[in-house]
Amino acid sequence: MGAIFHRLFIANRGEVAARVGRACDAMGIVPVFAVSEADRGAPWVVDRETVVLGPARSSESYLDVSRVVQAAVQSRCTALHPGWGFLAEDPVLARLSEQHGVSFIGPPAHVMRLMGKKTPAKDAMAKAGLSLIPGSSGVLSDADEAVAVAEEVGYPVLIKAESGGGGRGMRVARNGDEVEGAYRDASAEAQAAFGDPRVYLERLIEGGRHVEIQLMADRYGNVVHIGERDCTVQRNHQKLIEESPAPVLDAEERLRTLDAAVRATQQIGYVGAGTMEFLQTDDGVLRFMEMNTRLQVEHSVSEMRSGLDLVAEQIRVAAGHPLSVTQNDIALEGHVIECRINAEDPSEGFRPAPGVITKWQMPAEGDDLRVDTHVAEGYEVPPHYDSLLCKVIARGADRDAARKNMIAALEGLVCEGVPTTASMHLAILGSDAFRDSKYDTRAIPGWPPTKS
Repeated sequence: MGAIFHRLFIANRGEVAARVGRACDAMGIVPVFAVSEADRGAPWVVDRETVVLGPARSSESYLDVSRVVQAAVQSRCTALHPGWGFLAEDPVLARLSEQHGVSFIGPPAHVMRLMGKKTPAKDAMAKAGLSLIPGSSGVLSDADEAVAVAEEVGYPVLIKAESGGGGRGMRVARNGDEVEGAYRDASAEAQAAFGDPRVYLERLIEGGRHVEIQLMADRYGNVVHIGERDCTVQRNHQKLIEESPAPVLDAEERLRTLDAAVRATQQIGYVGAGTMEFLQTDDGVLRFMEMNTRLQVEHSVSEMRSGLDLVAEQIRVAAGHPLSVTQNDIALEGHVIECRINAEDPSEGFRPAPGVITKWQMPAEGDDLRVDTHVAEGYEVPPHYDSLLCKVIARGADRDAARKNMIAALEGLVCEGVPTTASMHLAILGSDAFRDSKYDTRAIPGWPPTKS
């Protein structure tokens, strides 16, 4: 069992870097922050040790694996935390870090690679008892096989890249006439984006609820879940609101899937924090989609329900320590809702809104309210990166109490200088569809607001 690290390199920016930095402070670890030239002097690195990776362009700074590892080594860090986003799921970063004597805060590179390939990941999950979306048994050999599988599973179907993600290498076919073209286009885009033309096919589930399970594992085979989260409120596959517990999940399906997710995580030799994503179909069954080999933005929802610090748990596990809790130790209390507030104008088609924040006032935090942010008054929101300003996390004894606490918190949030998405969140939270949990992934409940 190793000692906790003395110096840790944070290979990320913004709210992510600020969050990992807080965990380091609490653990007595010296955080060293990677920054691009655009982030020099940003609020989260004031009076902090930093290393400038390169220009504002992500490809020349936060996404440059060699620069990141070199910076970690030269700043005498013995561990590297990739955060979430950027290089967090890059097995090359994990392997290169370890080769240079820097402990990677995440799963082993070979496990990352396994879960990054969709077919092996699905095979591993099926063997553990998780339900899958009907589709091909592996990658498709040609367009003729795509047609045959589509006829078997039923239309519409989705042809998807075996490697990568982010919506690239995906095409929909709604009938037999569209399959060949969809196969050809998806394969070509997959080759261009990921260097891998292989594709597979799934039945397209339109609508449904997006549910994910938070998992944590150590290198000794111990695995726990920290419940599930509902992330159905989305725009263009980007999550807007997350909550726990999932309001439409019955107790039997919840227990079955949580247990199967833990078994699957053990069987693949996973280490660290991970998130399994599912789509709940009309029959109420949670069907496995993919596993993210990192913490999610919305991990704070699970932290507030459980009282755990998942970033600190990640760091301890990477240092060779066993999990600090067993499943029986984890008590999930109340209902928690999280809203992501971005510097965007929802009334103008969610136009990004870089600029200077001239006034910034957050609601008071407490036992039932948390605000994760990297922002301070005078901060200039850059045009180069994700526009997230803060995450507001509210808890209540039940879902309606959490919803009302969130509304009060958002009404107390003041941001001047740039528009934010807070008004959209208030419209969602106040809508009948959200209150009654009558929505799916196809539309944002309560938005756009109806004109009276």
